[in-house]
Amino acid sequence: LPVAVLLKDTKLMDVKLGQLGTWLAMRDFTPGGILGAMRRGYMRYYNKYINVRKGGLGGISMVLAGYIVLSYMWSYSHVKHDRRRKYH
Repeated sequence: LPVAVLLKDTKLMDVKLGQLGTWLAMRDFTPGGILGAMRRGYMRYYNKYINVRKGGLGGISMVLAGYIVLSYMWSYSHVKHDRRRKYH
Protein backbone atom coordinates (compact mmCIF):
# COMPACT_ATOMS: atom_id res chain seq x y z
CA LEU A 1 0.00 0.00 0.00
CA PRO A 2 1.42 3.41 -0.90
CA VAL A 3 1.69 5.72 2.07
CA ALA A 4 -0.23 9.01 1.73
CA VAL A 5 2.12 12.00 1.58
CA LEU A 6 0.93 15.50 2.33
CA LEU A 7 0.93 17.83 -0.68
CA LYS A 8 3.18 20.20 1.25
CA ASP A 9 5.87 17.50 1.54
CA THR A 10 5.58 16.34 -2.08
CA LYS A 11 8.51 16.99 -4.41
CA LEU A 12 7.91 19.17 -7.47
CA MET A 13 8.44 16.26 -9.85
CA ASP A 14 5.67 14.28 -8.07
CA VAL A 15 3.05 17.07 -8.16
CA LYS A 16 0.21 16.62 -10.65
CA LEU A 17 -0.53 19.54 -12.99
CA GLY A 18 -3.90 20.21 -11.35
CA GLN A 19 -2.23 20.44 -7.92
CA LEU A 20 0.52 22.83 -9.01
CA GLY A 21 -1.25 26.03 -7.93
CA THR A 22 -2.05 24.62 -4.49
CA TRP A 23 1.50 23.28 -4.13
CA LEU A 24 3.00 26.68 -5.03
CA ALA A 25 0.69 28.41 -2.54
CA MET A 26 2.10 26.20 0.23
CA ARG A 27 5.72 27.18 -0.49
CA ASP A 28 7.57 29.60 1.80
CA PHE A 29 8.39 32.71 -0.26
CA THR A 30 9.78 34.74 2.63
CA PRO A 31 13.45 35.78 2.35
CA GLY A 32 14.36 33.11 4.91
CA GLY A 33 12.47 30.43 2.99
CA ILE A 34 14.09 31.39 -0.30
CA LEU A 35 17.53 31.46 1.31
CA GLY A 36 16.90 28.05 2.88
CA ALA A 37 15.84 26.60 -0.49
CA MET A 38 18.98 27.99 -2.14
CA ARG A 39 21.12 26.54 0.67
CA ARG A 40 19.49 23.12 0.29
CA GLY A 41 19.98 23.22 -3.47
CA TYR A 42 23.64 24.15 -3.11
CA MET A 43 24.27 21.41 -0.56
CA ARG A 44 22.51 18.88 -2.80
CA TYR A 45 24.64 19.92 -5.79
CA TYR A 46 27.84 19.98 -3.71
CA ASN A 47 27.27 16.51 -2.27
CA LYS A 48 26.30 15.02 -5.65
CA TYR A 49 29.00 16.48 -7.92
CA ILE A 50 31.81 18.05 -5.87
CA ASN A 51 32.12 16.13 -2.59
CA VAL A 52 32.65 12.66 -4.10
CA ARG A 53 35.44 10.11 -3.81
CA LYS A 54 36.14 9.80 -7.49
CA GLY A 55 35.30 13.16 -8.98
CA GLY A 56 35.28 14.18 -12.59
CA LEU A 57 34.74 17.31 -14.59
CA GLY A 58 30.95 17.01 -14.48
CA GLY A 59 30.20 19.35 -11.59
CA ILE A 60 32.71 22.03 -12.49
CA SER A 61 31.71 21.98 -16.15
CA MET A 62 28.06 22.45 -15.13
CA VAL A 63 29.00 25.55 -13.12
CA LEU A 64 31.04 26.86 -16.05
CA ALA A 65 28.19 26.22 -18.50
CA GLY A 66 25.78 27.99 -16.16
CA TYR A 67 28.12 30.98 -15.94
CA ILE A 68 28.38 31.16 -19.74
CA VAL A 69 24.60 31.06 -20.16
CA LEU A 70 24.07 33.71 -17.47
CA SER A 71 26.71 36.04 -18.90
CA TYR A 72 25.15 35.70 -22.37
CA MET A 73 21.71 36.49 -20.97
CA TRP A 74 23.07 39.57 -19.16
CA SER A 75 24.79 40.88 -22.30
CA TYR A 76 22.05 39.90 -24.78
CA SER A 77 20.65 43.41 -25.13
CA HIS A 78 24.10 44.61 -26.25
CA VAL A 79 24.71 41.61 -28.52
CA LYS A 80 21.26 42.00 -30.10
CA HIS A 81 22.16 45.44 -31.50
CA ASP A 82 25.41 44.15 -33.04
CA ARG A 83 23.75 41.48 -35.19
CA ARG A 84 23.03 43.64 -38.23
CA ARG A 85 25.99 45.98 -37.93
CA LYS A 86 28.42 46.06 -40.89
CA TYR A 87 32.08 45.59 -39.94
CA HIS A 88 33.84 47.75 -42.53
